[in-house]
Amino acid sequence: MEEMSIGGFARRSRLSPKALRIYDGLGLLSPARVDEQSGYRYYEPDQLEQARLIATLRQIGIPLATVKELVALDPAELAGRVTTFWRQADAQHDVRQQLVTALVDRLTGRSTVMYEVATREMPARSLLCLKRSVDEAGAWALGKEFIGIIRDPRLPRMPGREGAMFSIYWGQVSVDSDGPMEMCKPVPDAEADALAEQFPELTLRVEPAHREAYVDLGPAGPAGIDPARFSLAEQALWAWAERRGIDDEQFSLNPGNLGLRITYLASRPPSETTGPDCDVAVPFA
Repeated sequence: MEEMSIGGFARRSRLSPKALRIYDGLGLLSPARVDEQSGYRYYEPDQLEQARLIATLRQIGIPLATVKELVALDPAELAGRVTTFWRQADAQHDVRQQLVTALVDRLTGRSTVMYEVATREMPARSLLCLKRSVDEAGAWALGKEFIGIIRDPRLPRMPGREGAMFSIYWGQVSVDSDGPMEMCKPVPDAEADALAEQFPELTLRVEPAHREAYVDLGPAGPAGIDPARFSLAEQALWAWAERRGIDDEQFSLNPGNLGLRITYLASRPPSETTGPDCDVAVPFA
């Protein structure tokens, strides 16, 4: 087969030379040959199908890290994964539409019931925590790091929501904002000091008993709660507080720092499409 330069391959595949270099660096699509002296990259015609597949997956919004995983699958498996991805994308679009509706209603003075808010009593708890200032990408990495630590069999499992892992957003965590985020694992009071010594990377603190207002979001997706769903739940909590005359000083264990939290209750084994049951809550006095 006749080789093509990177320019010729770019024209045939409709991918830019820049994209081809990125895909090569990620191990997605490497040249068939690289000239040792000139460094020129050469591709073969039978690589065009792979290039076009990668381009199509990117056009429908699949992240590069996931594309690398998908192109290694056989066609039937790939078709199933793409179908699952698109269903999730549709669901995310629906949630964002709800968020737009809620925003427009708020701006125009209308009232929207987005989620039902309930309250619960939470006992005092000893917590092992990992806190860091992270943006949206860093939050995912922090969560993976924390889960890797707390899977250690030396850490006892505690039942119910009182014993479930949770994350606290002390500030906005987004692409633009790296508000502090804290991952927390409740541990038995009697064992807390000993466990803290065994896990020096975690910080031990005691959270006092309190009430929480919360929104039950049901099962999360495999990548966690969609940011739009989280924002809808947050707005529902603020609207609930406003209707009851609860201000920022009351609506937190830390006045001036609202500390929204997500609790993750592993009520069922995670699957390819669903994660643990989740709720969004905030303590109030």
